Amino acid sequence: MRYLFFPILFLVFGLSACTSEFTQPELKTDEPSDDRRDQKLGKFLGEETLTFGGPKKRGEEDTVLGVNSHLWRASLDTISFMPLASADPFGGVIITDWYSPPQSPHERLKINIFILDRQLRSDGLKVSIFRQEHDKTGRWVEGSIDPQTVRDLENAILSRARHYRTATQ
Repeated sequence: MRYLFFPILFLVFGLSACTSEFTQPELKTDEPSDDRRDQKLGKFLGEETLTFGGPKKRGEEDTVLGVNSHLWRASLDTISFMPLASADPFGGVIITDWYSPPQSPHERLKINIFILDRQLRSDGLKVSIFRQEHDKTGRWVEGSIDPQTVRDLENAILSRARHYRTATQ
């Protein structure tokens, strides 16, 4: 009998915590209505901002990215041959893992892409490329990267993003 006391006590308290008398009342705020809020977000973030979550239900808001959707998609497509280490769509950061090209197995590359703006602009994108090569002892040492390579990669991403933008208009 005493073994049943604690489970029953737990059940009674657990169910009583689920009743509606313990829920907090909704607080009314001076926020604009859904229509006005959507208009403000559309003007502030632009129409090319990526959203997640599918169709909204009543009272829910879309999760909005802080980056340009065309730049994000173009960046991922351009470096799709490299393994991703991290991709943060809310912060606009894409970090690849080390990649060794098949034609030169004694060197490896890593790319970091930062999307800095919600607009499709050339200064809204920053690319960093890191290169390492094997030395005679077999250790990886830092190698140099031609600045033109970074510019070429940025231009490839930008041209692909422009292509995506014109395709959606």
